[in-house]
Amino acid sequence: MRAAVLTEPGHIETQTRPVPTPSAGDVLVRVASVGVCGSDAHYYREGRIGDFVVDSPLVLGHEASGVIVAVGDGVSPRRVGSRVSIEPQRPDPDSRETRSGHYNLCPHMEFYATPPVDGALCEYVTIGSSFAHDVPDAVSDDAAALFEPLSVAIATARKAGITGGSRVLIAGAGPVGVLTAQVARAFGATEILVSDISADRRANATRYGATRVIDPAAESVHDLDVDAFIDASGAPRAVQDGMRAVRPAGRVVLVGMGGDEYPIPVSVIQNRELWVTGVFRYADTWPTALELVRTGRVELDSMVTGRFDLDHVEDALNHDRTDGSIKAVVTVTPSQETLS
Repeated sequence: MRAAVLTEPGHIETQTRPVPTPSAGDVLVRVASVGVCGSDAHYYREGRIGDFVVDSPLVLGHEASGVIVAVGDGVSPRRVGSRVSIEPQRPDPDSRETRSGHYNLCPHMEFYATPPVDGALCEYVTIGSSFAHDVPDAVSDDAAALFEPLSVAIATARKAGITGGSRVLIAGAGPVGVLTAQVARAFGATEILVSDISADRRANATRYGATRVIDPAAESVHDLDVDAFIDASGAPRAVQDGMRAVRPAGRVVLVGMGGDEYPIPVSVIQNRELWVTGVFRYADTWPTALELVRTGRVELDSMVTGRFDLDHVEDALNHDRTDGSIKAVVTVTPSQETLS
């Protein structure tokens, strides 16, 4: 099979690799669509994200959909032919975190495109059968791939406690910020304020659920008195300002990839008894993602602003630098049938 391999920062090479064999409990998926995440771009440009360092060739991509073409021992052969959205996680089933229901926090996690685990920018991948979620024909391959970032938004909205009548401020109108705005609307939020320094991104947020957009360079958010603040920007100033926008006993959820350390207004957190937490991946979100998309409460297909093939992955990784971009998707079409 063909695979797009990051061989060093700034260089993707198309290589030929063996088609993987599904182990017991696994399925083999012929990849259809792969969304490009900000983490993929970071690995491509810098070769690392925090403590995760690319020190050997790596296949990027963890937002994926496809079709099951083979199964390992213990998996019903009736799954062959199923269209699926891949939840790109392999937690240790015996870890304390997995057994307590927080499998996303498993310390022994093998996650697609997180060094040294290869991702989905290739023609075939394997995954545990229970992490290959069936999708109906009404859901496109692209949308099925984007269940992964949608799951981040769902996990974020859950932690923010968003419900009917909630007022929420979201900093950052990139893909996760836009998806979080959509999920907040679906969960019943009545005021969804989105802050971003980019006029294009503010316009995108308006299209996808924001009831009001804010240019933080021109307008303070300190007195908004929202129920929850969600940072999807990773910008220290946005976090500091956003915390000051939250009412007493409100919630702060950090999901954007920012600096390892920066100052926060501790006195505001203490005096208002704010509940502050982070988001690291997700757990048990795919059923919710499917229902939100199936019922039209979340729109994914129109968020795709660039489509590329496996020979143009570098263009896909740089699509976020294009004016008006929201999401790039790589369409993976096997060059020939390689299974007997």
